[in-house]
Amino acid sequence: MKRYLILVLISFQSLLAQVQFEAKVSKTTLGLNERLRIDFVMNMDGDNFNQPSFEGFRIIAGPSQQVSQSWINGRSSFEKVYSYYLLPVQKGNIIIKQATIEYNGQIYKTSPIKIHVTNAVQEARNPDDAPQISADDNIYLVADISKTSPYINEPITVVYKLYFNPNIGITNSRELNKPKYNDFWSQNIPIKQFVPEEGMFRGKRYGVFVLKKIVLYPQKSGKLVIEPLSLDIDVQLPTNRADMFGRVIFTNDNKRVSAGAKTINVKALPEAGKPADFSGAVGKFDFRVTPSKTNLKSGESLDLVVSVSGSGNMKLFNLPKPVVPNSLEMYDPVHDEKVNTSLSGMSGKISDKYTIIPQFKGNYPIKPLQFSYFDLGTGKYKTITSQEIVVNVLEGPTADNQVAATTPGVQKNTISKNEQFKFIKRETNLVSSKKDDFLGSNLFYGLLLLPFLILPLIVVFKKKKDAIDGDVFGNRIKMNNRLAKKYLSEAKKQINNKEPFYVALEKAMHNFLKAKLHIETSEMSKSNIQELLLSRKASPETVTDFINLTENCELARYALTSSSTIQKDFEKAVEIISDLEKQIA
Repeated sequence: MKRYLILVLISFQSLLAQVQFEAKVSKTTLGLNERLRIDFVMNMDGDNFNQPSFEGFRIIAGPSQQVSQSWINGRSSFEKVYSYYLLPVQKGNIIIKQATIEYNGQIYKTSPIKIHVTNAVQEARNPDDAPQISADDNIYLVADISKTSPYINEPITVVYKLYFNPNIGITNSRELNKPKYNDFWSQNIPIKQFVPEEGMFRGKRYGVFVLKKIVLYPQKSGKLVIEPLSLDIDVQLPTNRADMFGRVIFTNDNKRVSAGAKTINVKALPEAGKPADFSGAVGKFDFRVTPSKTNLKSGESLDLVVSVSGSGNMKLFNLPKPVVPNSLEMYDPVHDEKVNTSLSGMSGKISDKYTIIPQFKGNYPIKPLQFSYFDLGTGKYKTITSQEIVVNVLEGPTADNQVAATTPGVQKNTISKNEQFKFIKRETNLVSSKKDDFLGSNLFYGLLLLPFLILPLIVVFKKKKDAIDGDVFGNRIKMNNRLAKKYLSEAKKQINNKEPFYVALEKAMHNFLKAKLHIETSEMSKSNIQELLLSRKASPETVTDFINLTENCELARYALTSSSTIQKDFEKAVEIISDLEKQIA
């Protein structure tokens, strides 16, 4: 009998300890302007609570967590509650989905709850609690547009302003619809601090918040629509009640406002008088082509800077590209932009810097460049032409064909009239269509004996390869030689990029020493290198130049260095390596 009683008590205790997790709401039917409280209650101390998505509602407050535990007549009770306050954003039947929580490795879920949302209801309130003014006619969101009929790529500004009755308090705002500005290039102007100002709207004085400032450049003609900006605003409205100090008591409310869609009639740029080289620049600009120098030696470099400064659509057009003679080697440009964007549009300077290296001695003209733009002030196209630039190469080898070397676009390799039909064969070699049998032919016996002839060669090659692989010291020297040539070649490729150039140059110098002096990286101290080079009959001047150049590689990576200095360092490295090749015994 006692055994059965114990089993009943154990079963009863397990029933009492059953885990419960449920959702409770303050009401299941409410108006669009009413708030809903929902509590997620668990009788155990669960973890990893996950709230539902609350689709169709906006969270006003929460989650707030409450935990309570009590002992009554020797029995304990526990309760953990997660509470939310929700505001519906749409009418109809809305389902609040399941929440989950974890306890002792098990996942528990609440049941979905159906909420019916009706039209806004008139709340019963004390007449003294009723607000003195309504938010409906005292808050406006306006989009001020600087120009509604611009040209393509002419800047316009959109300033979003929130006008409100000075007696109303604005506590918070959220964007419901954010414009995307399709077919516009857009730039947001940041607002550092939201400070209310005073302004006139519809003949009345209002408080004003400037919420957003946007600069737009239309990219095509026709009617372009600026999507509306919509906000959800929390406000405080004054009531007829006052506190013990005589101050007015405010009540909280909510208001949704929209600036409305705006249509911009964009005009196409006129076709009359449009230059052939027009690349889309609109505004007012100054155009310059500036060489860093015009007198230099063969192998030296100059920088040719093509720049445009002024105000307009600075980031939305391409600069003209210079055309240089064949004997001037021109590298891809480095583009630079120093552009500021304000409410009046973009202004500043953009430039392309070309590195040019002449190959032969002589005088090389660079043709004038033209830059065309549409002037908004006059409504006409304007073209600025640069001066012709002549590059004088004072020293260096002379080109075999000076005309081809100094004329842009002329090919160095030309075909004379006498060689136009040289490719046509004047004699034929006819081959008989009759085929000989392969079996028994010379080719058949040659292929049959070929494996026996190749076998001795394979044996000899294998022995030679084993001998080479066993020469660890010689292989290390060959590897260092290859690395020196590799990094020297890499340095030449990176001659326009300072930091990679000096890294590759330093590695080339070090690997050259490893190959010539048969030393490791750990032995490459300044004193040891100097001692070894001098002992191998290297001249003191060359040794000093080598050490100074390797030390300069580290410093030059972080210092301001011109392209001509980089070129000189490369030439110096080649000269030093060549001298050491001849001097080291």
